[in-house]
Amino acid sequence: MTKSKKEKLLNLLYIFIAGVLCIVLIALLFFIYFARDLPRPERFMDRPTAEPTHIYDRTGDNLLYTIHGEERRQTVEISEVSDHFVSALLTAEDSNFYNHPGIDFQGIVRSAIVNLQTGRTVAGGSTISQQFVRSAFLTAERTYMRKIREIILTLELERRYSKDQILEFYLNQIPFGHNAYGIESAAQTYFNKTAKELTAAESAALVSLIPSPSHLSPFGENKETLLARKDHLLNRMHDADFLTKEELEEAKEEELQFSPFSIYLRAPHFVMEVKDQLEKKYGADFLRNNGLRVYTTIDYEMQQKAENIIKEKALNNYQYNAYNSALVAIDHNTGEILAMVGSMDYYRDPIPEGCVPGATCRFSPYTNVAMSERQPGSAFKPFVYATAFQNGYSGSTTVIDEKTNFGTESNPYVPRNYDGQFRGEVTLRQSLAQSLNIPSVKTLKELAGLERSIEDARMFGIELPRDAQFYGLPLVLGGGDVKLLEITSAYGVFGSGGYRNSPVFISRIKDNSGNIIEEKEKTSRRVLESSVAEEITDILSDNDARAPVFGEDSLLHFKDREVAVKTGTTQSFRDGWTIGYDSSIVVGVWTGNNDNTPMINAPGISVSAPAWREFMESTF
Repeated sequence: MTKSKKEKLLNLLYIFIAGVLCIVLIALLFFIYFARDLPRPERFMDRPTAEPTHIYDRTGDNLLYTIHGEERRQTVEISEVSDHFVSALLTAEDSNFYNHPGIDFQGIVRSAIVNLQTGRTVAGGSTISQQFVRSAFLTAERTYMRKIREIILTLELERRYSKDQILEFYLNQIPFGHNAYGIESAAQTYFNKTAKELTAAESAALVSLIPSPSHLSPFGENKETLLARKDHLLNRMHDADFLTKEELEEAKEEELQFSPFSIYLRAPHFVMEVKDQLEKKYGADFLRNNGLRVYTTIDYEMQQKAENIIKEKALNNYQYNAYNSALVAIDHNTGEILAMVGSMDYYRDPIPEGCVPGATCRFSPYTNVAMSERQPGSAFKPFVYATAFQNGYSGSTTVIDEKTNFGTESNPYVPRNYDGQFRGEVTLRQSLAQSLNIPSVKTLKELAGLERSIEDARMFGIELPRDAQFYGLPLVLGGGDVKLLEITSAYGVFGSGGYRNSPVFISRIKDNSGNIIEEKEKTSRRVLESSVAEEITDILSDNDARAPVFGEDSLLHFKDREVAVKTGTTQSFRDGWTIGYDSSIVVGVWTGNNDNTPMINAPGISVSAPAWREFMESTF
């Protein structure tokens, strides 16, 4: 080869290399130009997205409620999502997701041809990775420049994250309509369940919503279109081997139960009280946007039993003209509220229909009677007897049960016993166990003292905001208003051997990074001598002492277990109470009408004891 030919070949090689370098440089400059102000994918987890506050039961396994703003979003890991949903999503949106590098180049070519033919941008061909990038970082404009930026960021996203991580990002970002963002919020909004619990049919329905959530809403006029798309997607899932023939037929036959409410609410009265406490401390806006995880004290299994029992027994009480009931259960050794039912049914219509709550309602569903002030009747008596015992008296101390005017001639106060009889000399054990009124008033006046009794009751957690003169001697018969929660908690003092443990709603709170920012503190303090607490417990569980009034085999008696219990009934049968405890739990039940309409011949043992008894048995 001649020298001139070698020089020509070298020149051509130089030109080729220079051309390649120019192309690389131009591509690099092109990349830099379009990527210069793109957000970095690695900063996704740091994006300032609004995240609602979630309220859980004591285990954290049961979501009770979500406090959200306009966007309801709950971040979940991919392991917490139903396999059916993931399969449906991949089938519908990106069947080659785990194989492509983030971009489906064939799809891009196809969409480009369609766009050129129509003269406008109408087709996409986007992968799941691209859809996530578009919704998380870019605008919704349909231009070639935005598409280039989308591709650049998608390739960078795929380089930095695994496929499972990208899919998880997408699952938590995608909008499903009705302000639900992410699969967890969608599952709660449309089916009142978690994403992990979704069936194949439910999953296919939710995935079918993605292209047009508003138009295809199951609560709108295009529900049948949504269901048709759901069946079509199920067929595709079968073709892709995600469903067997049997599973396909079963999924198609499943009748979807779309929730008519966009509220995921369990233990409603309890949760609304927790929500109120949180808002007072953190503010509503903070709760809606900062993703707190609130772990309450509720035992959800116990809560469900309580709700079912109260609903069933309350319906039985209609015969007594009693239309409402409430229950509270507390671990008296810690103060933790295990169950709270504020009315017979949070979702039931008021009685009478259309009544104004608090005015003419015999039953108002949303009113939390567990937190409402009612007269306790004889359920208040044990606190007065406890004060008498602290003053040095005992269950064997005697008083005379006889007609007595505790007032004056001009202003008499002559209480009567429940049965109208007088028993002569009785012990304090007999008096308390049989709930005798006259001996109880004498105990308050002569042995305990009104002011000391009020002071002790307050130490137990009963508020009694007025002075002694306001309450007077009728206090021992229930003359002071109390809340079911506070009097049930106060009975827990006897069960815990004299220790006061204030009612606890929340065990701990975590921020959205999992750091504990608040935790329940131990508040136990002694307010009663252990010997006095034990004596009260012994009397309230003494079936022989109770039998002359309540019978040998009443609802209050447990043959193989020591359970202390007291009933209460107010004047004209406006309130019926049963409160009792064993070594670990104290349970209180109230029955009556919201508007104080009297029941018909309905003492506490008739209207409240059945529910109390059944619930106590369920805890053994």
